[in-house]
Amino acid sequence: MAAASSSDSDSGRAESSEASSKWLDAHYDPMANIHTFSACLQLADLHGDGEYKLVVGDLGPGGQQPRLKVLKGPTVLSESPLPALPAAAATFLMEQHEPRTPALALASGPCVYVYKNLRPYFKFSLPQLPPNPLEQDLWNQAKEDRIDPLTLKEMLEGIREKAEVPLSVQSLRFLQLELSEMEAFVNQHKSKSIRRQSLGGWCEGSYWVTPGVPLQTVITTMTTLKKNLADEDAVSCLVLGTENKELLVLDPEAFTVLAKMSLPSVPVFLEVSGQFDVEFRLAAACRNGNIYMLRRDSKRPKYCIELSAQPVGLVRVHKVLVVGSNQDSLHGFTHKGKRLWTVQMPAAILTMNLLEQRSRGLQAVMAGLANGEVRIYRDKALLSIVRTPDAVTSLCFGRYGREDHTLIMTTRGGGLIIKILKRTAVFVEGGGEAGPPPAQAMKLNMPRKTRLYVDQTLREREAGTAMHRTFQADLYLLRLRAARAYAQALESSLSPVSATAREPLKLHAVVQGLGPTFKLTLHLQNTSTARPILGLLVCFLYNEGLYALPRAFFKVPLLVPGLNYPLETFVESLSDKGISDIIKVGCRLVLVGEVSVSECGQGPRVAARMGWVSGWGGCLPSRGLPASPSPLTEPCTRASADQTVLGLCRSRGKGGMPPTTWGTFSIGAGAPRRPERTPAQRPYQHACE
Repeated sequence: MAAASSSDSDSGRAESSEASSKWLDAHYDPMANIHTFSACLQLADLHGDGEYKLVVGDLGPGGQQPRLKVLKGPTVLSESPLPALPAAAATFLMEQHEPRTPALALASGPCVYVYKNLRPYFKFSLPQLPPNPLEQDLWNQAKEDRIDPLTLKEMLEGIREKAEVPLSVQSLRFLQLELSEMEAFVNQHKSKSIRRQSLGGWCEGSYWVTPGVPLQTVITTMTTLKKNLADEDAVSCLVLGTENKELLVLDPEAFTVLAKMSLPSVPVFLEVSGQFDVEFRLAAACRNGNIYMLRRDSKRPKYCIELSAQPVGLVRVHKVLVVGSNQDSLHGFTHKGKRLWTVQMPAAILTMNLLEQRSRGLQAVMAGLANGEVRIYRDKALLSIVRTPDAVTSLCFGRYGREDHTLIMTTRGGGLIIKILKRTAVFVEGGGEAGPPPAQAMKLNMPRKTRLYVDQTLREREAGTAMHRTFQADLYLLRLRAARAYAQALESSLSPVSATAREPLKLHAVVQGLGPTFKLTLHLQNTSTARPILGLLVCFLYNEGLYALPRAFFKVPLLVPGLNYPLETFVESLSDKGISDIIKVGCRLVLVGEVSVSECGQGPRVAARMGWVSGWGGCLPSRGLPASPSPLTEPCTRASADQTVLGLCRSRGKGGMPPTTWGTFSIGAGAPRRPERTPAQRPYQHACE
């Protein structure tokens, strides 16, 4: 145990030293008082001077004082309050004119605030939500005096209970009035257009309500999409995800809605690739646990990826979508929804982001875990582990200041950590972690092609048609033999399970004991899903000269579906020479089983064969009796002339009528023979059960 713990500590120190050899500790401030997440962190050259700054949409302590902070190095350069909690931040180029300074977009509540040179430039507000059309129609009828106030109240109450779109303030106020005040209210407001407005500072369903402001939805996520060029400094459009299950694409200059797409659920993460004017793909992870794929000119999702848990992060690495779930795992998917790989994490995933090192062509996924680790993966191969004093809640990697590769992290306690990747650092896939073994990438030493291989290849090219026909003929012959063997198995009662749904039974026999007395246990099971079976009887067919049974047949209790019913009896071997024979077990004599019991010097020899016989036939035949056509003919012709066969038989009416009578019969020495009937004397057919 001590050796194992020491080896674990050694490996931990080795990993820590390896991580520290790649990263330089630039800054750590546990009292920075920054509370945010990865979507609200952006690195941008806000003034066009080559000095990249950090933009933070700070939630504030406890989410009470949201602010926009801009950091230069470890110090806060500027700070301004926000009217609502920030949802996402993005930097984009609005135009091609010089100087090419990017704009900063911050989504907060129902608005997008655009800044240029850290000064307010434009405010885009989401369009107002349309009123309920049924409500609008009712007020139009009230305006024309076609309905009275009492009828208007009843119909508005029905709309409020069933409609998904909430009512306007005008209708809500009307429903609160007394009967004597309704007519005056209708005369006063029937000429006004209804608007879905708020009553106070509260949240109604999926819509944020602000006092005195028309009811609007809020922004949940935001990203950028290149408009017509794939260059790094090309003009980009803003893509917004809203609380009313819509995606909006905004024009970068006029800030008008270029495209609107609907989703089955509220989007929380967005990933976009391509250009808006050419072709683009959009992946939206939603609150219902699904990821929807949309393309250009598609109003509805084209593909859907169903996850087994809620997503906590979405990152696109080349053509692979990497999704983090709250089941502590990373999943890789294609854009068509095919799962490529899965990696299990040692702790819960708190945040995810992309690590891109353009100088080496590297793209990887960073995952901040609840145990204070930041793991970097390329596909499912672990590249590096960075350990932090506190759990990381947001990640950002890129150019900061004058350094090209800077990792910025904020912790759960409000701390700020800045690390710089060394220029000589090379990420190597860690051994022993999840991923393919290194030997899988090694090329095999293939042998040289021999003369025999070349001749065989030429022969296959020349006689390919004949070889294919021969193969098909052999395949058909194999299928024919398999079908014949299956039919013979059914006729010979070689299967212990019913082949038809009319008798859903399963019979299994177990023999115990050393002899001369054995214990025979029959396990009977009803294999139907919901139909119980009642009124079954079990009988044994055996050679009375070799065996003795206390009971040859007995009743079976009600068989409940799915339960196993053991039925026990004892068998005594009368032969002292170790001679064995077959004991046939029948359940309504439709399910037939054979049990062979004998004694030897090393204990009992047991052989069991169970089988089904389908169809309705005549009673059991024997030697000296005319055999009626029945599937039971072959197994039952083994009974000797001096053998007594006991069974149960019931009559069955014509046309599949239910059985009406029960009876017993005996076959053997001294047993009366059943006389042959003419066709006119056969109103019923007998079936053994």
